[in-house]
Amino acid sequence: MVYRSKYPVVLLLCFAIYALLAFSCQGSGDKHLIPKDFNRVVLDTNPSVTPLSPEESMKRVQLPPGFHIQLVASEPMVQEPVAIAWDGNGRMYVAEMNTYMKTANADGEFEPTSRIMLLTDEDGDGKMDKSTIFADSLLLPRAILCVGDQLLVQETNRQHILSFRDTNGDGKADEKKIVFRNDVADSRNLEHQNGGLLWNMDNWIYPSRDNLRYKYKNGTLIADTVVDNMIGQWGMTSDNYGRLYYSEAGPGLPAVQIEQMPAYGSLNFKDQYTEEFTTPWPIIGNIDAQGGRNALRTGENTLSKFTSGCGQSIYRGDRMPADMQGDYFIPEPVARIIKRGKVTDKFGKIYLADAYKNQDWLASADMNFRPINTYTGPDGCFYIVDMYHGIIQESEWTKPDSYLGGIIAQKELFKNRGMGRIYRIVHDGFEPDKTKPDILTAPTAKLVTYLAHPNGWWRENAQKEIIVRGDLSVVPTLKAMALGELKLGYSQPELARLHALWTLEGLGAIDKTTLYKALQDANPQVRKAAIWIGEQFIKAGDENFIDSLGAIRHDTSDDVLFQLMLSLRTAKSARAQEIVKDLVADSKGNDLILFSYAAFKETQKKLDEEKRLTLNLSPADRALVTNGATIFKQLCATCHGPDGKGVQIGGKQMPAPPLAGSARVRDEKIIPIQILLYGLKGPVDGKAYNDQMPSMVKQDDKWIASVLSYIRNSTDLGNRSSVVTEAEVKDARAKMYHLKDAATLQMLGIFKLGRAERTNWDKKRD
Repeated sequence: MVYRSKYPVVLLLCFAIYALLAFSCQGSGDKHLIPKDFNRVVLDTNPSVTPLSPEESMKRVQLPPGFHIQLVASEPMVQEPVAIAWDGNGRMYVAEMNTYMKTANADGEFEPTSRIMLLTDEDGDGKMDKSTIFADSLLLPRAILCVGDQLLVQETNRQHILSFRDTNGDGKADEKKIVFRNDVADSRNLEHQNGGLLWNMDNWIYPSRDNLRYKYKNGTLIADTVVDNMIGQWGMTSDNYGRLYYSEAGPGLPAVQIEQMPAYGSLNFKDQYTEEFTTPWPIIGNIDAQGGRNALRTGENTLSKFTSGCGQSIYRGDRMPADMQGDYFIPEPVARIIKRGKVTDKFGKIYLADAYKNQDWLASADMNFRPINTYTGPDGCFYIVDMYHGIIQESEWTKPDSYLGGIIAQKELFKNRGMGRIYRIVHDGFEPDKTKPDILTAPTAKLVTYLAHPNGWWRENAQKEIIVRGDLSVVPTLKAMALGELKLGYSQPELARLHALWTLEGLGAIDKTTLYKALQDANPQVRKAAIWIGEQFIKAGDENFIDSLGAIRHDTSDDVLFQLMLSLRTAKSARAQEIVKDLVADSKGNDLILFSYAAFKETQKKLDEEKRLTLNLSPADRALVTNGATIFKQLCATCHGPDGKGVQIGGKQMPAPPLAGSARVRDEKIIPIQILLYGLKGPVDGKAYNDQMPSMVKQDDKWIASVLSYIRNSTDLGNRSSVVTEAEVKDARAKMYHLKDAATLQMLGIFKLGRAERTNWDKKRD
């Protein structure tokens, strides 16, 4: 959609005013005077870091014409907000990381003094009026999810998932319990731990990271292990059809694992988004980029590539222009922008492309503006969590002698903390929906009607609440809705049918008769869902159901055919394998089906080979390799790739060198140990990488030994060498020099040969 003004003279005048004043918009309620195709202007290459009031900060936000930013909450009501969640009645919970990066050294970061606030809008004007401390004494809460009257919370460094409940209605949690227990501490850097919890349309609760997903049952979570570790980071989202979208800040990937669901394994394509989609267009200098000057445009000092994309969302509301429905939005807090992507489904494969040329949907000229999460709200508007914080990079990358550490000290960014804002974006053409949600209190029969609501927030929360209640009285109505027999006057009735089908699945009330009819639905997404839901019958070996799927092998939708292959490929049934074989044979030219199936077969082959090889290891060595595999897939795969061949998506340069088949990894022990202990910077095998590997010196000897033992013994990585023992790590640690920064390969070679002049290096040992 191209925005065109009826008043070209006025626009020319506005152009001149903008150039003179160097502002892109006025505050809440004023008109944005910048047309969509307005040329981007960098306002200041070295801007002030002085904090601004929310009102002044909003004046420095650039949006397309018709869009406006409004304040929902700010300090002191909220401080250091990182995530929000609405309960079924529209009350907003805010997770605060109150101890995050108070100094460049992260002093006091792990003190359990963070909290969750409960905010309410008493008069319905969109601005929060009342707040209570719902839960406090928390350790950097990072993921929150409302389920019924429970708030599920995950903290930093802990793998438990907690439930908080207010039983007396005073706005403060008085019940706390563990709904998923894992007593193993999470020793990863806090940036690499789980950063989201999402109840998806398929009734699984997904984290943004790792190889687990959960089913909610009787107030607790039941875990299920998926094939590969998902390596998303901060935030996650889904579209109207239950497709998940992850992102990785470390290697600068704004969208990963968008082609198939985690239960079927990891799948990415180099062309799933354009290289331009990884390019931010800030309107002020971003000199606090961790990558240093190499990450900035010459002359502008603006970030040239994504480095910290996070908090993505698919807009699914009903109070924005129609062309915004289903678009992908992802903040970049170092660039102070939010990028908008157009999502395209071509032959079942998802592609993302920039919605604008050489500029972004939202850009701020406030140095402390840190958008880190986005959402569709109950009112149909678009919400932004602005942490409004000086330091946005974790302490492993802010050492005093690093580039970023120097900028933090020079600009005194550590002083800018204790603030935070929540905004909503509104549009001239729409009034925010002022209907007060009643999903927690309405009769279940009324919740069924919400499954046809034009705002996805209402649909997904109604589905969730019906399932939590377990009220089977609405099953006949749900079946009628699923089959299109219940008319609710909604412009997208297929979405109501989808939610009805999945609600039946969540209630354990789906039947084959309903699925058989859904397989004949006119909408391909409904047919796809019927196959997906029918996996319970496929796994049970129901030959009648499997045979019925053979009838849709020639479906006209690539989405349906792809789901058919995914759902049948692990079945033991000969008929199922026959259908899959025919599908693959008929899919020449469809790289999605062919690549996914080939990757699946290769994974199965490697898993079998891994099992065979580890049988020859001693129990102690096998334990090291197994533990190392978990660590590698949770952490190292982010930059080195799950197969050790590096990460290369969207035309971006690899963030780290490949490990698969590496002689340095396979033939050496000392240098790989030193790389993990010191960190690594500079060229590797003649190739430069934008980021440097951080030191893992704080991890214990077993952790280091496990990671290296897996890397050296993984058929997935093409390596087969002896394990690294804890004793070898302990010896290398005792002999190593104390470096203030990461080492280069040249330095490590000198250390290994014992040629380092001790007068040239700090003799202090860790």
